[in-house]
Amino acid sequence: MFVLDTMAVPPAYCDLGKAAKDIFSKGYGFGIVKLDLKTKAQNGVEINTSGSTNTDTGKAGGTLETKYKTKDLGLSLNQKWNTDNMLTTEISVEDQLAQGLKVGLETSFVPNTGKKSGKLKNSYKREFINLSCDVDFEGPVVHSAAVLGFEGWLVGYQMAFDTAKSNLVLNNFALGYKTGDFQLHTNVNDGAEFGGSVYQKVNDRLETAITLAWTATSNNTRFGVAAKYQLDAGASVSAKVNNNSLIGVGYSQSLRPGVKLTLSALIDGKNLNTGGHKVGLGFELEA
Repeated sequence: MFVLDTMAVPPAYCDLGKAAKDIFSKGYGFGIVKLDLKTKAQNGVEINTSGSTNTDTGKAGGTLETKYKTKDLGLSLNQKWNTDNMLTTEISVEDQLAQGLKVGLETSFVPNTGKKSGKLKNSYKREFINLSCDVDFEGPVVHSAAVLGFEGWLVGYQMAFDTAKSNLVLNNFALGYKTGDFQLHTNVNDGAEFGGSVYQKVNDRLETAITLAWTATSNNTRFGVAAKYQLDAGASVSAKVNNNSLIGVGYSQSLRPGVKLTLSALIDGKNLNTGGHKVGLGFELEA
């Protein structure tokens, strides 16, 4: 069993409990037909194109994203456009001003309405600690998070402060434990939302996850169990079920190098005969 190195950099706050989240989310696309295409030019520019349509509403959408990195300068440039006609640009510099420090600027522009927004993004990660502080100019709102890690234990705090209203709009706390094949995550959001997850890699082929959430204001409890089984090097099956008797199943198959097919279905266990079930189809192409 691999134990988190005492000198390792802990994950960002948004990545706490990520292994369990991936078991519940990856390999599914209910009610969606989606095509993803990833290519890389000779000059190092990565181009990601994605298109999807909702089988219930018939609405179609797509995105085009380009990524360019210069390792010598630590410079990254990402541009993204979607069919809602929003253009997002992010430029960042990492490990240049100081080791572990990343500074970036993200802007978005909607030509149809003329709406503009911007965000200054900063992060710093070293042994035992991972910090971030983003300033959203729309508000403005300051988003900040910190994660401390030692011998597998992780403690995190996340907050957002609206400077215009002098109001704390986000106040989250997390505690977890992580090893190579086991992850435990608990969180409290704004003192009202309590959640937790457990991830375990049983063996090289089987991964399992459990999530639990409770909302104090509505006394609403949510519970789910999920598993992923690797059939062989190119195929896997996934399944999940929650306390509302919603059953999700997924199948992923690598048809050939760079071509992946994903099939998924969501079944309402309480209304098997009335319909309303959803299916999904996805293609991933990489060249």
